[in-house]
Amino acid sequence: MSIALLLQLADGRFPAGGHAHSNGTEAACGIGDVVDIATLSAYVDGRLATSGRVDAAFAAAACAAAGGGAPSIWQVLDDELAARTLSPALRRAGRTLGRQMLRAGERVWPSPVYATVRAASPTGAFQPVALGTVAFAAGLAPVDAASCALHHLLTSITSAAVRLLGLDPFEVARVNASFAARLDALADDAAMSAAGPVEDLPADVGLLLDVLAEDHTRWDVRLFSS
Repeated sequence: MSIALLLQLADGRFPAGGHAHSNGTEAACGIGDVVDIATLSAYVDGRLATSGRVDAAFAAAACAAAGGGAPSIWQVLDDELAARTLSPALRRAGRTLGRQMLRAGERVWPSPVYATVRAASPTGAFQPVALGTVAFAAGLAPVDAASCALHHLLTSITSAAVRLLGLDPFEVARVNASFAARLDALADDAAMSAAGPVEDLPADVGLLLDVLAEDHTRWDVRLFSS
């Protein structure tokens, strides 16, 4: 593992389009689920236990597949993650972010694997799969891809909360730090699960997240795309 490469891929300034998405935080703020530091921490906790586990596992599995999996594995990864993403709005957002991630990754770390992934997902690979692909091209391991996926989830939620609610950024940074050990453990679990069948990857869903994602698309005024 290269710490420098991992930091570059995890950096929020990496041009993969994540700044335009709140990862569901705007909708959660809209219904009053996230209003302060305490509720933000609880929201992060719930997301890590559900969509966080799924994203990390699929990122790790994609990174592992890029290192020598059968070509058909990419279609299986796409089908299985689509089945775990109930909201059409979240599927669209996930594929949009995936296309942006692959485009940025290919410019920075060229590899033949990008063409294989695009061929398997003509409408765009989901963001966790794209992230795992880029992690492999950068020379990183499945556990690193999982760590990046979890880091992106955490920081997209908390940075959006600062912008939406005007929370103290120092307190938000403390929330981020408080989940460090949790992210490490989840990344390790994701890397281990990536060694098994794709069908056995985590399938934890947050049904309210899917409902809110659909509602969010109908807002007249919104700061984030999702």
